[in-house]
Parts: sequence; C-alpha cells; structure tokens
Amino acid sequence: MSTEPVVAAVDGSDDSLRALDWALDAARRRGAPLRVVHVRQYAPWGQPDVLVAGPLDQGDDPVIGEARTYLDSRDREGTAVEYTALDGLPGALLPELGDAAQLLVLGSRGRGGFASLLLGSNGLAAAREAACPVVVVPPPGREVHGEAAPADPGPRVVAGLHVDHPDDAALSFAFAEAARRGARVQAVAAYPPPDQPWVAPAELPPPVIDEKEVEAEVRTLAEGFLAPHRARYPEVAADAYVVPGDAAGHLVAASRDAELVVVGRHRRRLLAPARMMGSVTQAVLLHAAAPVAVVPPTPTET
Repeated sequence: MSTEPVVAAVDGSDDSLRALDWALDAARRRGAPLRVVHVRQYAPWGQPDVLVAGPLDQGDDPVIGEARTYLDSRDREGTAVEYTALDGLPGALLPELGDAAQLLVLGSRGRGGFASLLLGSNGLAAAREAACPVVVVPPPGREVHGEAAPADPGPRVVAGLHVDHPDDAALSFAFAEAARRGARVQAVAAYPPPDQPWVAPAELPPPVIDEKEVEAEVRTLAEGFLAPHRARYPEVAADAYVVPGDAAGHLVAASRDAELVVVGRHRRRLLAPARMMGSVTQAVLLHAAAPVAVVPPTPTET
C-alpha cells in the first residue's frame, strides 16, 4: 500500500471544500495520509516561490485555518492530516503537488474563477500536467443530457474505453477504485457509426458496412481489454457498454448518479512532446455530473 498522501488543494471556495470532503474519503479508503495545500496566489515582491510547511496556526493562513476547522468537524477515522501553504502561481505549483502524491483532488472552479466557467484554468493545468491521477469534483446539481447507458442498481465507476487506443492505466485505476467502493465498472466504448458514402449516378456503390458487425467487433475488443482487469479484481463486476456516437456525450450521460468517471490523458507524441489532454477528456471534465479522475499514462507508455 502506498504511503504517499492524497493531496487536496483548497482555496476557501465552496468547491474546494467539497473536494476536501472527497479527498478525506479517498484517503480513508486508501489508508493514506491527507495533505491539505493552499497555494496563495501572490508571493512577496521579488521573492521566489516560498514553501511554508509544518504545523500552522489558523492565523498564519486563513484558508488553511478554515480547512482545519472544517476537517475537525468531520469524522476522520484516524486519518492523519497535514497542512501546507505555498506562495506562487497556482497554475504552476498545483501540478507539482502530484510529484509526491498518489492522488490530487481539487474543485471544479476556485475562488478566482469566473462564474460562467465550468472548470478553472488551474484545474485544467493540474489535470494536464500532474504526474499522479487528478480528481476534479464538480458542483452539486450539474445537469447532464442524453440517454444514459443502462446499468444495474448500485454504485458505479464509469470508465472511458477507446478500443483503438486502450488506456491500461485508466482501466487499472477504475477497477481499483471500484474495488475500494464496492462498485461495478461500467466501461463505455463508443465508436463512430459507419459512413454511408454518396454515390454518383452510374458509379458502382461501395460495399455496405454492416453496423452490427462493427458493434460486434468493438465489443469483442472491449471484452478483451477488460479481461485482465476482471481477473485481477474478481470481486468487481464489469460491463462493456458499446454504442455508436460521441464518446464524450455518452460518458457525460453515464456520469449521472455515478461514483466516479475515469478518463485517460493523452500519451506524448513525437511532434507534440508536451503533456496533452484529448477533447473527450476535456469535455467530460467540463460537463460530467460526477467527480472525474484524469489518469496519466504509465511511464513506459509516455
């Protein structure tokens, strides 16, 4: 069991306090310590980023003091908690917190964001750059549209599964989280419906692509990618939901009443060596009703 902490980034906003609750629960489930971090936006003029660590009085940092009071009112069940303050730019420092964490948790929009933004730039930076999985906790009552995947009653962890580029790290995270929560895994494998090409007069029509055959092939691939994870976690039930259309839309629809949605982060590419997030991952972060975990690829895959 990893002794690295679960890190919760707080800034005094309601969103960050909801993330703090989620992080406390995650730390308890992992038997891990909880580290509460406040990145103060502006460092003193002319000074580099400064780390202020160790026991802090509430007066040293009002946000840390508020978080301490908030957690003191919660049942921590023996979870060790430490508090840290950082001076600097949150967009730069938040991702670095993942270097020594097994999980980084933050709210979908901090105190400094505009009300019209569904996810702040700091959250995007952390989800894109952090070395560990990042969980973004949305505000309550977020509405999602579209027809949700059929699911058996009970807690669910939804996982995106791209059969052309399967993300083993994301699936591993989804199964491990489902095992901790006594939940089932719902793997959403969306595929583009076959095109029906336009044919000019007197031209021979191309062979018709049977959508049922495409669906069957995608299902076979999905079941194959799920098999080793089912073997590793025999107590976790897992279903493959294979459907044509937009992957992001189906994942967002499936997020309704889910415990967690798990998506992968893009691998680095030869011509784009920087860390990236795909459009599906960004759309899910922006619109899902459940907390979203963005999982980086394993080091051998980057």
